[in-house]
Amino acid sequence: MELTMEFPQREKTINPTHDIKLFSGRAHTELAQELADYLGTSVGPMIIKNFADGEIYVQVQQSIRGDDVFIVQPLSNPVNENLMELLIMIDAFKRASAKSITAVIPYYGYARQDRKTSGREAITAKLVADLLTTAGANRILAMDLHTGQIQGFFNILVDHIYATPVLTDYIKRLNIPHDKLVAVSPDTGGVQRTRVFAKKLDCPLAIVDKRRDKHNEAIADHVIGDVQGKICILVDDMIDTAGTICEASKLLIREGAEKVYVCAAHGILSGPAIQRLEEAPVEEVIITNSIPLSKQVSSKFTQLSIAPILGEAISRIHDNESVSSLFGFEKEYKSY
Repeated sequence: MELTMEFPQREKTINPTHDIKLFSGRAHTELAQELADYLGTSVGPMIIKNFADGEIYVQVQQSIRGDDVFIVQPLSNPVNENLMELLIMIDAFKRASAKSITAVIPYYGYARQDRKTSGREAITAKLVADLLTTAGANRILAMDLHTGQIQGFFNILVDHIYATPVLTDYIKRLNIPHDKLVAVSPDTGGVQRTRVFAKKLDCPLAIVDKRRDKHNEAIADHVIGDVQGKICILVDDMIDTAGTICEASKLLIREGAEKVYVCAAHGILSGPAIQRLEEAPVEEVIITNSIPLSKQVSSKFTQLSIAPILGEAISRIHDNESVSSLFGFEKEYKSY
C-alpha cells in the first residue's frame, strides 16, 4: 500500500525560458514520474542502455543548455550499477552545458562506511562524495543520510531533508492512545533521530542497547526507558537485513510492550529481511518509496510517498528559496 502526504501548493515563480529539467536514471522511474507530476513537468527524454560487456551508455535527447537539471537516482541495489549510471549521466549533462546539475539521491548508498572503525578500511561515504563532485554535480539533494556528517564530505552544496513529516503524519492517523505511545531508538546511534520523532509525536523516548559483533548481525541486550504496556514505534533510517529491528522488536515484547510498529525512511530489505519482518512481533512496517520495492510484500508493509517533500525541495532550490525551513525543522535537526 502506498500513501501520499498532501502539502499546500505554492504559487510557482519558475522562469518559463529555463524551466526545471527533470531526468531519471533507471533506479526508480516511478518516483521520478511522481516528482514530475508534483512539479507540473515531465521526465526528460534520455537513452540509457548497456553495451554487451555491461558498460553504460547515456545520451540526453533534448537541449538543456543553460538549464537547471535535476537527476533522480537512488543508490539502491544494484548499488554499483546505479552509482556508475548516475556518474555517467552527470558527465553527459555537464558536457551538454547545463547551468547547474543537482543529483537527487533519495537513498545515499555506501553511507554506512563513514569512518574507520579498524585499520585498513575504506571510507566509502567520502569516496562516493568525491566521485559525484568530480563527475560534475553542483549540488546534492539527499534524504535521511545515515549520519549527518556525510554532508561535510562534499565540497559542493548539500541539501539534507527528512522523511519524518511523512512518517509521523501516518502514525498520528493510527489514532494510538497518547498515554500509550513511545518512540524507540533501536540503538544508541539513532537517539537524536528518534528524539526528533518523539518530539513530533509528543511522546516519551526509549532506547534499545545493542551490540554488533559482525556486519549485518545485531544483538539487542536491554531497554533503557519504560515500555511496559506501551505501543512502541521503532524508528530507524534504514532497514537492510532487518536484524537490528527484529531483535529490538522481540526484546520490546519481552519487556512488556503491547505492540510494536516499525518506521524507517529507507526500505532496503536485503536477503532475509522480508521473511524476518513477517515472522517478527511487529504490527506494521512503515517505509517510504525512496527505494523501489523489488519483491512482493504483504499488507504488513506500508509504503509512503516522499514525492511531495522532494518535489517541494526541488522547486525551492530552483527558485533560490530556503530548503532547510521547508517544515520548520531547523531547531529539531540542529544536531541530527
